[in-house]
Amino acid sequence: MTAPEQVDRILLTAAVVLILIAGALLLARIWRGPSMLDRAISLDVCAALIIAGLAAKSAFARDPFYFPIMLVLAFLGFTGSVGIARFIAVRDRPRPPHPDDAQEGPR
Repeated sequence: MTAPEQVDRILLTAAVVLILIAGALLLARIWRGPSMLDRAISLDVCAALIIAGLAAKSAFARDPFYFPIMLVLAFLGFTGSVGIARFIAVRDRPRPPHPDDAQEGPR
């Protein structure tokens, strides 16, 4: 094994270790919360970590087989994030004032 190949293997191994550490921290964030938005963002980051893991596997094998799968996962992660953001935006929208709630001020 030549020196550049050895450096590539060391860097890819370090990348996989960092991805695994990030995954463990991500599971802790999903478990603890505290809000639903934290959990939703964590699931979005989980999709990104899966994509990064597939990219590392593809780089180890020097095989582009997983590229279309990574593209589909990226699309699903994006649409999921947009859907969650729209749901939260609709849920947190302020209510229109009701006529009975109006208070008259001084004239």
